[in-house]
Amino acid sequence: MNLFTRFLRQWNKDKDLERLIEHCDALEALVIRVYKGGEAKAADEAEYHALRSWLRANYPEWQDELQPLWRKAKVAGFAATKDPFLRLIEAESASEFVGDWEAMQNLPAAREALNSLVLSKS
Repeated sequence: MNLFTRFLRQWNKDKDLERLIEHCDALEALVIRVYKGGEAKAADEAEYHALRSWLRANYPEWQDELQPLWRKAKVAGFAATKDPFLRLIEAESASEFVGDWEAMQNLPAAREALNSLVLSKS
């Protein structure tokens, strides 16, 4: 988990937000691992499928709250124009993150939005 997010989470009492953060943290770690490793192993594919399913079912309840926050973030040095969370779960499989620099560039915007959300609820 991101150290700053861990620090911010200590005051969080919202269990639904906690689950969102946990799933986003796991997705971030998976994207980085697959990108850097140059391959998606069977365990990565299974994990991505589970994370994607959970996020597709649960992210919509957070989408409106997170939208103004990720819109303030940068992707590749420019204002974010597409929801970074949706960008990361649009892939059909974890193997799509191999060589996907754009996915990597969306991770900081998603993290910044999550941290801003946690701060707003503290």
